[in-house]
Amino acid sequence: MKELCKLGGLLMLITTIAASALAGIYNVTKPRIEAQKALQLERALTIALPSAPREAIFPVQDEDVILYYVGYKTPEKKELIGYAFVSHGSGYSSVIETMVGVDTLGNILGMKVLNQVETPGLGTKVEEIRHGDDAPWFTQQFIARPAGQVAVDKDGGDIQSITGATISSRALTKSVVAAYEKLLADKAKPN
Repeated sequence: MKELCKLGGLLMLITTIAASALAGIYNVTKPRIEAQKALQLERALTIALPSAPREAIFPVQDEDVILYYVGYKTPEKKELIGYAFVSHGSGYSSVIETMVGVDTLGNILGMKVLNQVETPGLGTKVEEIRHGDDAPWFTQQFIARPAGQVAVDKDGGDIQSITGATISSRALTKSVVAAYEKLLADKAKPN
């Protein structure tokens, strides 16, 4: 019995030390992780609204929640370029999170996949840049198309779905339409 208490105490000591070390590492790395997320968001916004300088893109919030972003030609909020919003779609093995920019008429200006953990070699092709291209081929298909009407070819649309990854293709496409409809609803709300 004495040996059992001794082993239990040792296990508790080891667990306490490991938990303390993990908490310390978390506290050290948290600011870096937050800085990387902010940098990723900035890059995505400048891709979604390519003709708006970063300092001319402003969040629209409801309390502490960012609903969407508004982009202008200048930081003085002159000449509205468009809006950017985040869409979320359930893919084959993850939620695909995408930053989408639209002009004032609802046509897509730019897109950037923020996060996805789809099947390597299939669903991950939503971010694939083909040899000789500067941007992912799949998301480039969305540019200049009406955000509320995009659909993959298998659903009668113009967006060529990824071979072997129809679920991922549909998830991204449907999430853009749903998020655009939410943007319209959010913009219609009184401030």
